[in-house]
Amino acid sequence: MDKPSDGRLALLLLLSHMITALEVPLDLPQPPTITHQSPKEYIVDPRENIVIHCEAKGKPHPSFSWTRNGTHFEIDKDPKVTMKPHSGTLVIDIIGGEKADAYEGVYQCTAHNQLGSALSNHIIIRQSRSPLWSKERLSPIVAQEGQSLILHCRPPAGLPPPIVFWMDHNFHRLPQSRRVSQGLNGDLYFSNVLMEDSRNNYICYARFPHTQTIQQKQPITVHVIDLDSLNDTMADYLNDTDLFSDKPVDERAPVFLVPSGSLSSQMVLRGEVLELECIADGLPTPAVSWTKLSGEIPGRRAALMNFNKTLRITDVSEADAGEYRCTAGNRLGSVHHTIRVSVKAAPYWISAPRNLVLAPLETGVITCRARGHPKPHIHWSMNGLPIEDAPKDPSRKVEDDSIIFSEVQTGSSAVYQCNASNQHGYLLANAFVNVLAEPPRVLTAPNKVYQVMENRPALLECLSFGSPVPAVTWFKDRHSGMLEGDPYVFHKNGTLEIHVSQAVNGGKYTCVATNNLGISENHVYLEVKEPTRILRPPEYRLVHRNRDVVFECKVKHDPSLIPSTSWLKDGGELPEDDRFRVHLDSLTITGVTESDAGTYTCVANTSLDQDSASARLTVVGQPDAPTDLELTDPTARSVQLTWTPGDEHNSAIKKFLIQYEDGLHQSGVWLNLTEVPGTKTTAHLKLSPYVHYSFRVLALNGVGYSRPSVPSHQYKTNPAAPDENPSEVKGYGTEHNNLVITWKPLTGLQANGPGLQYTVRWRQQGVEKDWTSVSVANVSKFVVSGTPTFVPYEVMVRAQNAYGPGPEPAAVIGHSGEDFPSAAPGPVQVVVLNSTLAEVHWEHVPQRSVRGRLQGYKVHYRRERSLHRHNSHHGEQRSESFGPNRTRGKLPDLHPFSAYSLHVTAFNSRGEGPASATQRFETPEGVPGVPSFFRVSASDLDSLTLEWAPPHERNGRLTGYTLRYQTVNSSHDLGLLDEMDLPSNQSSVTLHNLHHSTRYKFYFSAKTQQGSGPALTEEAVTILHRAMVSPQVDIATQGWFIGLMSAIALLILILLIVCFIKRNKGGKYPVKEKEDAHGDPEVQPMKEDDVTFGEYSEEDRKPLRASRTPSSGTVPRDGSEDSLVEYADSGDTQFNEDGSFIGQYSGRSGPPSPAINSLV
Repeated sequence: MDKPSDGRLALLLLLSHMITALEVPLDLPQPPTITHQSPKEYIVDPRENIVIHCEAKGKPHPSFSWTRNGTHFEIDKDPKVTMKPHSGTLVIDIIGGEKADAYEGVYQCTAHNQLGSALSNHIIIRQSRSPLWSKERLSPIVAQEGQSLILHCRPPAGLPPPIVFWMDHNFHRLPQSRRVSQGLNGDLYFSNVLMEDSRNNYICYARFPHTQTIQQKQPITVHVIDLDSLNDTMADYLNDTDLFSDKPVDERAPVFLVPSGSLSSQMVLRGEVLELECIADGLPTPAVSWTKLSGEIPGRRAALMNFNKTLRITDVSEADAGEYRCTAGNRLGSVHHTIRVSVKAAPYWISAPRNLVLAPLETGVITCRARGHPKPHIHWSMNGLPIEDAPKDPSRKVEDDSIIFSEVQTGSSAVYQCNASNQHGYLLANAFVNVLAEPPRVLTAPNKVYQVMENRPALLECLSFGSPVPAVTWFKDRHSGMLEGDPYVFHKNGTLEIHVSQAVNGGKYTCVATNNLGISENHVYLEVKEPTRILRPPEYRLVHRNRDVVFECKVKHDPSLIPSTSWLKDGGELPEDDRFRVHLDSLTITGVTESDAGTYTCVANTSLDQDSASARLTVVGQPDAPTDLELTDPTARSVQLTWTPGDEHNSAIKKFLIQYEDGLHQSGVWLNLTEVPGTKTTAHLKLSPYVHYSFRVLALNGVGYSRPSVPSHQYKTNPAAPDENPSEVKGYGTEHNNLVITWKPLTGLQANGPGLQYTVRWRQQGVEKDWTSVSVANVSKFVVSGTPTFVPYEVMVRAQNAYGPGPEPAAVIGHSGEDFPSAAPGPVQVVVLNSTLAEVHWEHVPQRSVRGRLQGYKVHYRRERSLHRHNSHHGEQRSESFGPNRTRGKLPDLHPFSAYSLHVTAFNSRGEGPASATQRFETPEGVPGVPSFFRVSASDLDSLTLEWAPPHERNGRLTGYTLRYQTVNSSHDLGLLDEMDLPSNQSSVTLHNLHHSTRYKFYFSAKTQQGSGPALTEEAVTILHRAMVSPQVDIATQGWFIGLMSAIALLILILLIVCFIKRNKGGKYPVKEKEDAHGDPEVQPMKEDDVTFGEYSEEDRKPLRASRTPSSGTVPRDGSEDSLVEYADSGDTQFNEDGSFIGQYSGRSGPPSPAINSLV
């Protein structure tokens, strides 16, 4: 993000530029000013024309002239030289065949008009040169292995100097290292040579940058010899006499090849580049380091190059002077060299002279201040003439580095030159004095709009010109008062600065420039914008390969500005890849790869500012499988395994897992052998005999394990006797007369060889001196029979194979089998503690009767019966176990008011012994259980009837019941609690004088002399009306309703049969009179005490007018069924309190049923 200090610095630089760039308008008279000129040192390419620049401005426009080597240059007399129109720039045509060196020299341009003359620098013109290498024959160089060597380049001197490098004849750069490197002078230095340095194509090249030509030195041949081999060869021809020493080159402490001695000096000019070099001879190759004895080496400007042999410091200042020490060292010693660096300085400006505009009779000063080492000399000129030779002017006074003007006159305008020089260079600057009388004019464009971000500085320009210099004042909007004080800063050039711009600072500003000759004003506008900010910057992401990642970038900006958001990767553009998708507020990368890792920057830009935020993407993955497995240092029981780690994919390897396969015993099964830290690539593996090993390695990082490496070659170990015996050896009995010996058998890896067997030995401890033994194979158990009961045995199991037995095992103590205890616990007593808890006491059985390890005592108890006549059922047998040291124990969760019996036994691992005599006891009464049921059996307006049954678990003699109840309102708040006691022989009660339509909550519990038991709860509501008292039952299940429906169905069936018979006989039903009298036979009234249909007379058998029976002669069943259904579904049906119908069957209204019409 932009720092405020950076913005402030930029504004200060802008303000400085505005001040220095303030100039006299070109429509006013002014002396010449040089605006462009060639550099002081100008090296020209002889293949191109020479162009020497000199541009100037002034009013009137200046004319130009040149000097060459201090004398006037007659341009018109040389046809090869032309001057550009309205310019002083010279063009020298040398392409036509003229030699460039003919025009070498020192040139100076003069621009002059009637008000004065300005001079350019002295421009030195030199032709670039790239001379050929001198022809020479180079003899091969023979060097002994380990000795130092220098290959000289010595390139031809060129202008500018050439760039030197070493290559072979295929134009491949020669490899350089800490041992072999190129010096600053172009020579190639070998701290010590190796056999591999022998070659015949060491070629030094010189590239001349101006002409872009490359010159080549003759190839140098180097032969490196091994003197041991040479002596052996020469001895055969010289009677076994060594020609050279038979010792190899000894290792040696470092010695400097360059520079020589222990002390040297070097001078550098301020602002240039300092390069210090130390190259050492030595074996092993020395390492070079640098220190500054009189201070610290500047960190940012200094760099170590050429494998630390060169110290390079850029933009040298006086502080870089001092003593620098280089140290070359190897394991045999070190050597030092001190370089004294002195810093000189060509002149440089402290305060360059500036143009001076004065009104008549005003006073002013031109100052020329420069520094250098040595101190520069200041010399003044006027219009190109030494100041002492210039026309006298009483208003001018020269004082060292300043010229003071007092009460100048109109004719005092001139150009003054200041020359500051020492032995290392010079500075030349022009500054004019222009005497004018001009009213003010504002040079800033009118109605200019300045846009600035909130909280940033704002600079409103009011560049003006006048002579005398006008005073500038500022006004804002329509306020008549002049601006002053905070937050405003007024600069000498008229610029108004607001340190921290706020929205209230926006508006119209007016600047007024005034001097004694007039007044001028200008209007500008300031708009303060909201800064662009990234509210939600991207965050660091660590992503697995092939996953997707999203970087967010939520931006807030001023509504009047149009923002644009772009993304960068590592400071450059995003890759051209469809996987990178830029959205409004985010960047999505799909299927990330390792190449996507880097720093992603979101840049939000507007026309005024920008904000940026960066986040790093790290792509991780499982490591690649290790490679190059190698087995070294083999022994009978170990081997060294080395490997090369695979790519860790940005997640450090935590450890390596080494697995093995036993091709002899478990081919195809890989087992873990050991682990080593991720920083190691070797492991010393301990091996077992008689195994065909193959190894593989897996790497683990933060993502997971790699794939296994390719297995190593198989490594076979020789058989040997077992190194260990079976573990987990035990001796115990399963019968009273046996001893079972078990062990954990050895694995194939532990067997160490073929023919694995086990030698099992045992003897009775303290009784038998000799061991009994047996050899077994392929088993892990052996049973010894006929042993005494529960006696200690010493047991051992030893492994052996075809190559011998294993080590002597240690004996393990085991016991033969146990038998059931032979005695019962002593006198048993029972103490009843409460209605549900009793404590049993007994005495220990004799130790000899245990016949094994006593594991404890068991109390078996049983509920014989309840002491209440209504509960005489028997309970299940239960038992409690107690430790071998216990002589008492408690029996929990007993039933109150019950009779119990119990007995006690001792037990060991074989089982229980005989039981003690049976003891009986009774538990006292307790509180009863919950009643069997509790319900509300009837309700009325002001009463409720409750029913219940006694508890299943009475736990004593019931003394009665407790009933408590209270009201519950619609908010579920409870009323006052009423309580009543009921006798034990009662099973229902009716509560009277209750509130109608009120909910009650009941709590009902039984009680004995020990108190009340848990309660049952129930809720009920008294009714609102008496009519609601009838039970709400389903009439479809009532007997009377079923009988009525059956009778109706039977009558309909009879009518259908009669109709069918009459129809077949051709008769008709005379029912017209009934239709006329009653309208619809379906609405015939029924008597309450008669549930049969009215009878038809013979005269009623008349045909219906408006209906016909079907042509088929059948009557559909739908008619009667529909009528019954409609009756049953009728909404007008009502019931009396006894469940009978209130309405009549014919009580429905509505249109007649077509089915009944057809039927009747």
